[in-house]
Amino acid sequence: MGGTASASISLTNTGTAVVKVSRMSVSGKAFSVSGEGSLPISVAAGGKFIFSVNFSPTGTGAAAGQLTITSNALRNGTMGVGLSGTGISASTPTLTSLSCTSGSMTGAGTDGCTVTLSAAAASGGFAVNLASNNSAVAVPASVTVAAGATSSSFTATVSSVSSAQTVTLTASAGGVAETFALQLGTAVATLSVNATTIAFGNVNLNSPATQTLILTSTGSAAVTVSAAAVTGSGFTVSGGPFPISLKTNQTATLSVQFDPTVAGAATGQLTITSNSSTGSSAGVSLSGTGAAVSYVVNLSWSAPASSPDPVAGYNVYRSPSGVSSFQQLNTPVVTQTTYADTGVQDGQTYDYIVESVDASGVTSSPSNVAAVPIP
Repeated sequence: MGGTASASISLTNTGTAVVKVSRMSVSGKAFSVSGEGSLPISVAAGGKFIFSVNFSPTGTGAAAGQLTITSNALRNGTMGVGLSGTGISASTPTLTSLSCTSGSMTGAGTDGCTVTLSAAAASGGFAVNLASNNSAVAVPASVTVAAGATSSSFTATVSSVSSAQTVTLTASAGGVAETFALQLGTAVATLSVNATTIAFGNVNLNSPATQTLILTSTGSAAVTVSAAAVTGSGFTVSGGPFPISLKTNQTATLSVQFDPTVAGAATGQLTITSNSSTGSSAGVSLSGTGAAVSYVVNLSWSAPASSPDPVAGYNVYRSPSGVSSFQQLNTPVVTQTTYADTGVQDGQTYDYIVESVDASGVTSSPSNVAAVPIP
């Protein structure tokens, strides 16, 4: 009440001759016409004439009227346009708009939306009904604007779609409806791998080395990693179990291991299979070198505290553990009380004894047995 709402009317001449509009009349005291100028009005072939219809309620409640347009047109020479509106008290709030933060979304997610009133809600609040014309976007059944507030927010939950489409959200209250068009784009699954090659370098035989590989979902839809397979001697991969589903920005870690059993260079390939838009498989090149380990047994002993003959040197003997026959390792005699045995093998255990030797080559009784496991 006390305000005026206007709507535009467009008359189009779709014929081949000039149309003359001779009269415009309005019924319903709350309705009027403006912008029509002086009648009659001539509209050229293919031309348009635009004017306004106004609604200025002086009381509350529904109002109806009729706009009648008279012309010399062969068809629709007399046209009627129904008019309606509802007068409300200036202090009574009405729904004026529905808006959302994002006008378009790709993939699953949420969009924050707001309904706005023309004035603050009265005590008890102001209820607004909500609806979506597409199941891909879910909204609450209603939202209430709190007393004293002019707006309220709600969340629209968006699901991934397989094709681009437009969803219309509707808010309605008191015979007023407001809409918002939300554009949905097709979600894309994309997998990113943080390396295309893994080089282990030199790795001792039977001493496994491990490196990690990071898989990341960088698309707008979840990516599914269905398998990870390795070829190449000495290489293995662990992770999973597969399949692994990664939401957007989620990561997974695979452990790649190189455990050489023979010396020399080795190569392999890790193949990751997924539904990524960049390709169904991603390859990572693997390389490493098995290095044989050289072990040294460093022996040391004490010289005899007393001997009837001066000690000229020592002989060192070795035997595989549990074997009674010993093999002399040194030639000539060892003149120091230390000896380094470089002929040992990984995974074995050896027994050692030492005998002193005089200048004539006569040896003493053997020392105690020292058992040494390798490594």
